[in-house]
Amino acid sequence: MADIAFLLLVFFLVTTIFTSDRGLLMQLPPKLDQPKQEIPEKEIMSIMINSNDDLLIEGERVESPELVASLVKEHLLNHGADPTLSSNPEKAIVSIKADRGTTYSVYLAVLDAVDQAYNEIYANKLGIEVSDWLALNPGGSGVERSMYNRAKQGFPRQVSLAEPTDIQKN
Repeated sequence: MADIAFLLLVFFLVTTIFTSDRGLLMQLPPKLDQPKQEIPEKEIMSIMINSNDDLLIEGERVESPELVASLVKEHLLNHGADPTLSSNPEKAIVSIKADRGTTYSVYLAVLDAVDQAYNEIYANKLGIEVSDWLALNPGGSGVERSMYNRAKQGFPRQVSLAEPTDIQKN
């Protein structure tokens, strides 16, 4: 009886598939062997989230992640009008830094808001709805590919995801 129980145990251990959490699947840019460049502070929009899920943009508290998209668009579309914001969309960087205690829902809401801002800029540049922009296939027909490339020209999606740290609670 013990032999049969042992064989069953081995059988189930061998045939069972153990799932593992993969985290957020994001494609990282290739590593470039270039010297570090100094980036002017005004080109970087800093978004920080502490362990209380308080959202700080450029050191000022923002009440909800829904406001992030409009602030990111304002930073990207400044074109040098406001000296505190980015002077050129090609140089603008959005930096997101979270505390280790930040909840996933708030972190993902901020990532989605930044993504929404870029998608709205691309759709407005083409004069189409955001849903139509999202339906475009960049690897598809020549028309869709040229629309996709035309929308992204001059507006590279430069989002920096900083390593989580312990940010002071407010």
